[in-house]
Amino acid sequence: MAHIENGKTVVTLIPGDGVGPECVESARRVVDAVGANIEWEVRHAGESVFKQGVPSGVPDDTIASIRKTRCVLKGPLGTPVGYGEKSANVTLRKLFETYANIRPVRELPGVTTPYSGRGIDLVVVRENVEDLYAGIEHMQTPGVAQCLKLISRKGCEKVVRLAFEFARSAGRKSVACATKSNIMKMTEGTLKRTFEEVAKEYKDIESWHVIIDNCAHQLVKKPEQFDVIVTTNMNGDIISDLTSALVGGLGFAPSANLGSEVAIFEAVHGSAPKYAGKNCINPTAVLGSAVMMLRHLGQLEAAARVENALLVTLEEGKARTGDVVGYDSGKAASTTAFTDAIIANLGRVPKAGAARAYKPLKMPAFSGAVATVHPKARRVIGADVFVETDQLPAVLGPALTALAEGHALKLKMVSNRGTQVYPDRGTMIDCVDQYRCRFVLRDAAGELGDAQLLDLLTRVATKYRWMHVEKLQEFDGAPSYTKAQGED
Repeated sequence: MAHIENGKTVVTLIPGDGVGPECVESARRVVDAVGANIEWEVRHAGESVFKQGVPSGVPDDTIASIRKTRCVLKGPLGTPVGYGEKSANVTLRKLFETYANIRPVRELPGVTTPYSGRGIDLVVVRENVEDLYAGIEHMQTPGVAQCLKLISRKGCEKVVRLAFEFARSAGRKSVACATKSNIMKMTEGTLKRTFEEVAKEYKDIESWHVIIDNCAHQLVKKPEQFDVIVTTNMNGDIISDLTSALVGGLGFAPSANLGSEVAIFEAVHGSAPKYAGKNCINPTAVLGSAVMMLRHLGQLEAAARVENALLVTLEEGKARTGDVVGYDSGKAASTTAFTDAIIANLGRVPKAGAARAYKPLKMPAFSGAVATVHPKARRVIGADVFVETDQLPAVLGPALTALAEGHALKLKMVSNRGTQVYPDRGTMIDCVDQYRCRFVLRDAAGELGDAQLLDLLTRVATKYRWMHVEKLQEFDGAPSYTKAQGED
């Protein structure tokens, strides 16, 4: 819900770091010139805030402003090395559960690429808060790191529904789901299964699945076949940068981070400090993000006028920035001159490829309750215990077998980096000092209790340092864990 003051929609404006203030000022000038009904509330985040001693890079007054306005236009934020905590960009997205990142790319007039004339016009919808980017990492041993890949059913449903609703709002015809579910059948597979369920409710839109590596291959080979692509967080991060390269680079890549309560609009590119203050940067990505913001706020006519003015400016080629013609060519327009040209072209329509017609985006509604899936039956049948040791599998396996003697659990196998190394299958594995040791119930019909598991851990700890344990569960009779490579 937009926040209105004095008859105007209030937007939190974060100038950002490096070239951010110049790009944001360009976008603000154009939005003001088109007569958009916007009131700006300037706040700060990023590198300048880290330097003030705020570990998150996001001060309380910025958070308060966003909670009030529910809408943000921001420049790129720097993440300094050696101080501060996690990226302030990511922190903002996660603090306000902006669960979907929308990255549109289209062939632009006057911007020549190897794909010119192919009619590229597609959108990547990236899940924005889960996956490996949840940032849950641990050093399992001094030489082995772990990152947890968390994919939830609710998170998948949210981003999939938004992808279909966005397709409808933009008059698009198809949504492709890109996953690595052939390998990660539970995590990436959750997105694929959820997509296939939700797609049944959007029969007006074609839906199909593609393996993510093939998706990247096809984007280079035949990008015009794609309309909307929905994918997981890390996959989306990678292929959305790929798609921006097809049409000219990150200087032309806008984005929207959409949530049920807050929307954050930002360029994809970084703060580029070496260009800061030189009045030479291309502001198109931030301006495109402002266009997406205007659409989100229901100011569709203003958004179309700004986008068309940008397209006319690129089409005529009278003002082109250094990333297009070369910074040292002597032909590059300054940031302000490029902005002046766009403002002068407000009200004009390009000869080819005018702005797409949009309808208001219908944001999916979701309960704020904690998401829970209730199986009809569940059972714990064993545990994976992760241990640190420099022993070879031929020593470790028998030792663990002896430790479990007389226990309800028995050792089934030991794996190293996902491959079974005990019992020996005659393979050739170069081991590291982190082993997964799979224990299962001797009584196949029984169920493992916590007291039994704790007793096993106590036994293991008499000889080995363990750092991690995972219960092996069955939900509705189906295993909820994967086998190691080579495990029967």
